[in-house]
Amino acid sequence: MQEQPESPLAPGRTARVDLTVTDADTALALGSGDVPVLGTPRVVALAEAATVAAVATGMPAGSTTVGVRVELEHRAATPVGRTVSAHAELVEVDDRRLVFEVTVRDGNAVAAQGRVERALVDRQRFVERAARA
Repeated sequence: MQEQPESPLAPGRTARVDLTVTDADTALALGSGDVPVLGTPRVVALAEAATVAAVATGMPAGSTTVGVRVELEHRAATPVGRTVSAHAELVEVDDRRLVFEVTVRDGNAVAAQGRVERALVDRQRFVERAARA
């Protein structure tokens, strides 16, 4: 088995991703509920996008990250038309395991908060294994 190169990523890396909520982002549209507010699956995707952005630079050549675990508390409803911001901070690096703290804000209010774990992988080997599965 080929060794994965050590990660040059270190805690403290951050990123922010904004989203203006549209009808396509609602629980009603996503099938996660029947109300026209920002759906939890879209909140999770936004949180993951912020984690990806936080480590988009600085990874070893040929590497990427994949989602492994999400723990998210969706605390407040956000209506269509409002803009939310997801902020991710890399707080722990353990070999290939990357742990982020994520906060999604609707203005000054916290709409969601939690942790996202990603794994640093060799992109080509990951895709090849997935194709064989």
